[in-house]
Amino acid sequence: MDPLTHALLGATAAQVALGPRLGRQAWLLGAVGGVLPDADIVIRSSADPLLAIQYHRHFTHALAFIPVGGIVAALPWLARQAHRPNWRPIVAATTIGYATHAVLDACTNYGTHLLWPFSPLRVAWNWITTIGPLLTLMLLVGLVFAVRRGARLPAAVALLLSVAYVGTAAWQRERALEMQVRIAAARGHPLDRAEMFPTVGNPLLWRSVYQSGETLYTDRLRVVSRAATRWKEGSTVDLLLEKDLPPPALADERVRRDYARFSYFSAGWVARASADPSVIGDARYSLRTDGFEPIWGVRFHPGTATPTEWVDRTIKNRVPISELWRELTGTAAGYMAVPLARN
Repeated sequence: MDPLTHALLGATAAQVALGPRLGRQAWLLGAVGGVLPDADIVIRSSADPLLAIQYHRHFTHALAFIPVGGIVAALPWLARQAHRPNWRPIVAATTIGYATHAVLDACTNYGTHLLWPFSPLRVAWNWITTIGPLLTLMLLVGLVFAVRRGARLPAAVALLLSVAYVGTAAWQRERALEMQVRIAAARGHPLDRAEMFPTVGNPLLWRSVYQSGETLYTDRLRVVSRAATRWKEGSTVDLLLEKDLPPPALADERVRRDYARFSYFSAGWVARASADPSVIGDARYSLRTDGFEPIWGVRFHPGTATPTEWVDRTIKNRVPISELWRELTGTAAGYMAVPLARN
């Protein structure tokens, strides 16, 4: 999630738990704890372009690391003699803020090492995107009223509304997955693997991606009432496996290793970009809805000193507000009724 939302969630949770004891200091402690796990962005190397994605949302985001992170976040206060007698609630506030971070990140589709060091699983519940204006606004309003009034109730209400919003998104995703099964069945496609990814800032529009054979099929779903739910046919792209790499790449041990790292990061959703096949991209995300243009990916140069190039097109990722609004309101062209379920 974006840093502002992480700070607000950590601050709001700390305000609810320790506001009466720490006063207006509680929210600041929680905010620091809420953003600290993303300090892992400093882990990077020019000689290893994949190091950054390997360690972002890694050990600093693990549930087992929360007590350590909470103490580290509290150090600026504990370094001052005046705060040391009150160290227990201070550490509690920063720890509460720290604990909210990884759980919120797991609600997105990026992947978070919640279970490190006990499991290498990247947990991604795929309920919300990393930018959620409504969620951020609810937390901001609740926190401002709570701090100004010196009360916990507004912050508690904001937390409850936030949980309700995320819960609604989780329910919507399950409905979308049901629609996905019907769409694949209508096409005569056996589902080898299927996933549903949220779109920016709403629980109504979903990016459907499923694998049938060695082909990935992507569609758009607008999930509202049963009668009004619609879908728009998207595009297809071939799944890229290690065996599909060209011979020079397969002969380079470093390329094979980096392909495995990138595939792990992308949860196995890997394909070549439609416009530039030299780019191997993360198929969970696309700059376009009518074709696969990855937001990020890799390009391999076998036999060179640094054979892996990180390709980042995040700067080109602009949300077309007018198009998104038409999709949300049901006026966008190309949407059609979801096929009926087979008996």
